[in-house]
Amino acid sequence: MSKMYVTADEVAELLGVSHGYAYKVIRKLNEELKKKGYTVVSGKVSVKYFEEKFYGISVTA
Repeated sequence: MSKMYVTADEVAELLGVSHGYAYKVIRKLNEELKKKGYTVVSGKVSVKYFEEKFYGISVTA
């Protein structure tokens, strides 16, 4: 099974930002997902949603 979530450490590395800012990014993305009715995991964000928002990859689930 492939990985479902990306962590703050991984977000920081991928985006070249601090860990604090990575957590801020994750909080924002998780807020968007909550508004859409999804359950979220604190401190992590869905890999698919992250890729869609930052790389423009269309996700159908």
